[in-house]
Amino acid sequence: MQLEAKVLENRFVRLEPLAERHKEDLRAACEADPATWNDLYIVSMLGAGFDLGWAMFLNAPDPRNKAFAVMVDGVCRGMSSFLDIDNAHNTVEIGFTYYDPAVRGGVVNPSAKRLMMAQAFESGAQRVQYRVDAINARSRAAVLKLGAVQEGILRNDKVTWTGRLRSTVVFSILADEWPAVRDRLDQRIAAFG
Repeated sequence: MQLEAKVLENRFVRLEPLAERHKEDLRAACEADPATWNDLYIVSMLGAGFDLGWAMFLNAPDPRNKAFAVMVDGVCRGMSSFLDIDNAHNTVEIGFTYYDPAVRGGVVNPSAKRLMMAQAFESGAQRVQYRVDAINARSRAAVLKLGAVQEGILRNDKVTWTGRLRSTVVFSILADEWPAVRDRLDQRIAAFG
């Protein structure tokens, strides 16, 4: 499996490797929902936390992670990433996803995840996983709606930036499941017109 950081695009979203030109639009998108950052994420992307998070992605990137700006109508409205790319075992996590509230609940998430999963499986992935905070009901529902299978809950496996102990729900889609998942996802996206 060899995942590259490259532009991925369909008629609803364009995923671009995260770059300096996305910084201020992403900052504005993050500031649109402070409660989400305060309650659900391991790190903060608010205020000074944004600059620290940004530096984590751009100044000292982990080669096992590839972050994308989620572009909607030419504006960065969020981000999503390939995480823990494991070429030896052909697995990858899709995560650290955040969207401006104005684009949630519609075509943006399924379109972005369709692009990312297609790239992962076409690059040789045998498993794509999602890891979601157990208290994040909205994201858990979204991952199930993508077609992922819930595997279990890792209890108190992370500490958020606020000090809260986080339990993580693990979901996956396997390579042999991808064709059926892809077809259902394509039908769902097509319904948006």
